[in-house]
Amino acid sequence: MLTLVGEDRPGIVAAVTDCLYREGWSLGEASMIRLGGNFTIMMMVTSAAGAQALERVLRPLADAMDLRLHVDAIGGGLHRHLVPNIQVRVTGADRAGIVAKVTGALAQAGFNILELESDVAGVEDNPVYIMNIQGYAEQTVEALQAAVDGLNEPDIDVSVSAVDTLIG
Repeated sequence: MLTLVGEDRPGIVAAVTDCLYREGWSLGEASMIRLGGNFTIMMMVTSAAGAQALERVLRPLADAMDLRLHVDAIGGGLHRHLVPNIQVRVTGADRAGIVAKVTGALAQAGFNILELESDVAGVEDNPVYIMNIQGYAEQTVEALQAAVDGLNEPDIDVSVSAVDTLIG
């Protein structure tokens, strides 16, 4: 697992993927996102060379682009992930504990978070928290909604819905 973090600017993805390509690394699943002016890459890569070789290959590029580089040898592979079947949307007044309370209630109900994105909108004096979660559960939408309805949070709306998957 390759992780790179640094100040966002054009060309990071192009430089990293070109370096990996030229050095014979195969790219797997990836997540790349801009967060608060920073750009983060998490990417599964494979090669017979191993994790130490990956760090040697990318260290000059990471240093030149002022990116923090982290490499972990992990198990895993392609086509081994769950497809989300449930989406949870949280909106409301921003305050401490929202993420912990919502994700805790969902975890107790057997919900497996596959992706979570959050943002704070509004203005500094009146911030609005927005969180979108996609995940997998064998429980019904109604059961998961009941689990989060019990949070009793004023000014917070948590809605649970099925993810429509179109295959084919």
